[in-house]
Amino acid sequence: MPLPERLVPLLDQFDFARKRLADRMAGPVVDSGNGTDVEVGPMTDAEYLWEPVPGCWSVRRHTEEPGKGATLLVGAGAWGRDTTPPPHPVPPPFTTIAWRLSHLSEMLALRADHTDGGRTLTRDDHPVAGDAAGAVAAFDAAATAWRRALLSVDDEALDTVGHCTYPHGSDAEDPFLEIVWWVNQELLHHGAEIALLRDLHRTLR
Repeated sequence: MPLPERLVPLLDQFDFARKRLADRMAGPVVDSGNGTDVEVGPMTDAEYLWEPVPGCWSVRRHTEEPGKGATLLVGAGAWGRDTTPPPHPVPPPFTTIAWRLSHLSEMLALRADHTDGGRTLTRDDHPVAGDAAGAVAAFDAAATAWRRALLSVDDEALDTVGHCTYPHGSDAEDPFLEIVWWVNQELLHHGAEIALLRDLHRTLR
């Protein structure tokens, strides 16, 4: 099936942002933005779990208590991510790389399933990684699933409200094309946050 022309620039943007974040986390180099390669080592567990300020939300073992202001740990496996049912705290808590990457991977994986899968996955089904290597691998798998879901859509699907049945966003109210745009901005802004936290960890620790 040919790719809808409207989807091409958004898919290109997704691919660029995905590669840049993956390279920023795993190395050995990352594009500086102007075509120059900058050396970067793989993200360590210390960086992944670093809490730069008191009261961070992060990922924790299910045997532990949630972080300050959180009421539960969501996710499958031994680890979960700090959260609380709406309404969320205001101002929002500062979150670690682990929290941001888990959130991003979960969003990609669940939206892929609710677009071109069984449309059944929930946050409780999505594994949360307790280490950096596992989290990077989970991000790659989730991004691959989302990209595959995008390749399954046609022009009619792009205009369909509720084509993706993801239960945690505006998917039920917006045309699918707007959801694709939203996912890209999530990847871009969380990717930038993760990169900044890596820089801060390197300079402040």
